[in-house]
Amino acid sequence: MRYTLIGLTSAVGLALAAGPVSAQQTASSETAALEQRLAAMEGEMSRLRAELAGLKAEKATPSVPAQSAQTTPVQTTGPALRYGGFLKTNALFSRYDSGDLASGSLGRDFYLPAYIPVGGTREHSDADFIAKQTRLTVSMDSGSGLGGYVEADFQTTPGGGSERTTNGYNLALRRAYITYGRWLFGQDWTTFQNVAALPESTDFVGPTEGTVFVRQPQVRYTLPLSGGYSLAVALENPETASITPAVATLIENDDDRLPDVTARLSLKKPYGDFAVALVARQLAVDNGAVGATASGYGLSLSGRVPFGTRARHDLRFMLTGGEGIGRYVGLNFAPDVVYAGTPGAKMETVGVTSGFAAVKLGWTPRLRSIFAASFLSADYPVGSPALASKSAQSLAANLFFTPVRGLDLGIELRTGKRELVNGQSGRLDRLELAAKYAY
Repeated sequence: MRYTLIGLTSAVGLALAAGPVSAQQTASSETAALEQRLAAMEGEMSRLRAELAGLKAEKATPSVPAQSAQTTPVQTTGPALRYGGFLKTNALFSRYDSGDLASGSLGRDFYLPAYIPVGGTREHSDADFIAKQTRLTVSMDSGSGLGGYVEADFQTTPGGGSERTTNGYNLALRRAYITYGRWLFGQDWTTFQNVAALPESTDFVGPTEGTVFVRQPQVRYTLPLSGGYSLAVALENPETASITPAVATLIENDDDRLPDVTARLSLKKPYGDFAVALVARQLAVDNGAVGATASGYGLSLSGRVPFGTRARHDLRFMLTGGEGIGRYVGLNFAPDVVYAGTPGAKMETVGVTSGFAAVKLGWTPRLRSIFAASFLSADYPVGSPALASKSAQSLAANLFFTPVRGLDLGIELRTGKRELVNGQSGRLDRLELAAKYAY
């Protein structure tokens, strides 16, 4: 466009600069020059009109923007994933006054009152360093009420290595479940248990003999209620643990026909969290020749009460009792039933009473201590084996320090005692150190 205007201006300038024609010039020369200039002007005007028409046409045509280099993010159809867990190392220094535990025994990794040696002729001491309690978790959330959770560690079952070489251990399932709305399908803590009541401990469990502690497959429904209440009911995997009048070794029968029914009513308030839980069971044993059934039931009360400045301290407790619930309490310290497995024999349930109390004192935001006492007592029918575990109790005190967020360093002292039906007893004294990094 700019060059067209310059050409037109030049042509007009030439025409004006020509000036008047003298009378002496011939008519033919004047006429030829004028026609040449007019032709040049007409050519420039024609090009100008064509270019103006092109500009109008271009303006009237909608412009198409260039494609952006950034495209719209594609919405993924899979669930959002979160990874977590912790790395944990323990050092345990144990002294048994009545014998020793075999190499690889779970009782050397954490406090298992049913494993305290009894009836030995001399005391024994052990030192164990482990990292088996390291835990891995994956949670899934679809964003539409559907989710899932998987949790595993290396402590659940022994095996896979030795202390002489690799110290490698098997990864074992702890929890794995699907959630959809208010429903849960899969393996989780039993609804009969209130995990929130457990005190902090360097140990895998802590007040083992005084707590309900089971993970198992179940179908659970949780209903929020008004006033801070919620109700959870579930059908859970059944399993009857029995002994005979002659032998105290626990037997896993796997003869159950009906699921265990559990329910828990929870209350959450600023002044504390509380729960009351129930379990109802049908117990069954069948050895192929004869079989029998019995009923079991249990009740558990638990809670946590914060106190002090900024609720830095708290009191935690649990009290449990029932008949035929041995496998639910104290990591199966006592059996569910005693059954001879002979024609005409009667199946009899074992009564259990257990509990713990723990006080947490937060000395500073980074330094805290827990003092705990725990007990369990089993009531056996007449004629039960003399070597069956009858009672257990323990005392523990610890100190935890959190130098940076996510890192906990702990030291704990524990003394525990186990007593048999025949009156024999054994004692464990343990010093434990732990370092845990949660991520």
